[in-house]
Amino acid sequence: MRHKKYVYFFGDGQAEGTGTMRELLGGKGSGLAEMTNLNISVPAGFTITTEACVEYFHSKMRYPPGMWDQALHGLRLVEKSMKARLGDPDTPLLVSVRSGARASMPGMMDTVLNLGLNQHTVQGLANKTGNQRFAVDGYRRFITMFGSVVMGMNRERFEHMLNAVKKEEGAKHDTDLSAEALGRLVDLYLGLVKEETGREFPQDPFEQLRMAINAVFESWYGDRAVTYRRLYDIPDEWGTAVNVQSMVFGNMGNTSGTGVAFTRNPATGAPTFFGECLLNAQGEDVVAGIRTPLPVQSLKDTLPKAYQDLIKTQQTLERHYRDMLDLEFTIQEGKLYMLQTRVGKRTGIAAVRIAVDMVRQGVIDRREAVKRVAPEQLSQYLYPIFESEIESKHESVGKGLPAGPGAAAGKVVLTAERAVELKEKGERAVLVRHETSPDDIHGMHAAEGFLTAKGGMTSHAAVVARQMGKVCVAGCDGLEVLGNGKSSWAHRF
Repeated sequence: MRHKKYVYFFGDGQAEGTGTMRELLGGKGSGLAEMTNLNISVPAGFTITTEACVEYFHSKMRYPPGMWDQALHGLRLVEKSMKARLGDPDTPLLVSVRSGARASMPGMMDTVLNLGLNQHTVQGLANKTGNQRFAVDGYRRFITMFGSVVMGMNRERFEHMLNAVKKEEGAKHDTDLSAEALGRLVDLYLGLVKEETGREFPQDPFEQLRMAINAVFESWYGDRAVTYRRLYDIPDEWGTAVNVQSMVFGNMGNTSGTGVAFTRNPATGAPTFFGECLLNAQGEDVVAGIRTPLPVQSLKDTLPKAYQDLIKTQQTLERHYRDMLDLEFTIQEGKLYMLQTRVGKRTGIAAVRIAVDMVRQGVIDRREAVKRVAPEQLSQYLYPIFESEIESKHESVGKGLPAGPGAAAGKVVLTAERAVELKEKGERAVLVRHETSPDDIHGMHAAEGFLTAKGGMTSHAAVVARQMGKVCVAGCDGLEVLGNGKSSWAHRF
């Protein structure tokens, strides 16, 4: 019996899908397929379709017939492309497992990185790369992400252990920890998993893969994803695709890095390449606000060849898609890899400028330009703004990045739930966080604006602010949000 096709491979310059298959492959999957067909450097992988997700739920959380076998076939193609095998102790293949709905839902569903690591393959990765610290750090990251995303553990418990070890070692950042310290942390993490879940951390990479695919499917009905769909009228029936892609590593030292960029400024619409990056980091470090990112232009000095490749790639993609794009990339030991392309979220002011500029450049016609600016985006021209520093009679208490321009006022709230409470009472609130996360989406919708201590212009808070048309000041240098949930500021904004 011939089963429906649920898995589409991409790699080696050829993809079974295309950019026109967004409904079936989701936004991320169709973008990866299209970039592969454009001969852009994309790590090999495969996409499990949105139809598989829908049927998974209709079948009481069982895979549709043939899907798992097709996934294993796709995996073999990835292994051949990457010359590595999942679970091989000598040449281990590691993969990411990421969601990808047809409508952009930034951060609302789950992701797992570094899948395939266990107590045997971590040593194989260390031998293969000649970098013990990198391998152990990857295992530490994987246990954290898999434990919290797939096994339902509280991520904060991992973070508390990490902070305790950093304090013992006198380390300011994760990157300051030695291989030995990270090894101790891995042992602590494995013990925590056993303590909290009552089972050992899964060591079989194929079990890891199956569990991660299930978790991504099931995140479609997670609280934050459901809330987001209600806010933006996205049907439950669409489902999400799952993208399984070979890992490339931005945390292999200072010739490696990761970043998020836009082909034009998403806040103002200015026709300049715009983005942020970190050296010796993995992708979630940029958007999570764990470390302060650098302007993407800093790569011009640190990794000039990769930067030039990135400039050429973003130009190629904008010409091809004829729109402002949001890009994710990783640089592994000087080589650029593209991990995502999608039409970028932008403020209303940016939407108008980009549409007008693209008409003047002959990229789109006037009819298309009008379609690209939603009526509610025009209202942003009427939003209040702060007085200039010269005109203002008020004393500044801190400075940050204007991630979502405009002005907002309200009571300081430190939780999303409190923002919702005040909104229901008819009061205004400003959500103040160390950095927002996808779990804050209901509070972000209720708040007048967001203020974060960490993060930059491509952080979660910034992206959501531009989509919602709300004010956001990110990376505020005068703000400290303490671990017990209390802010060190008592000012009213």
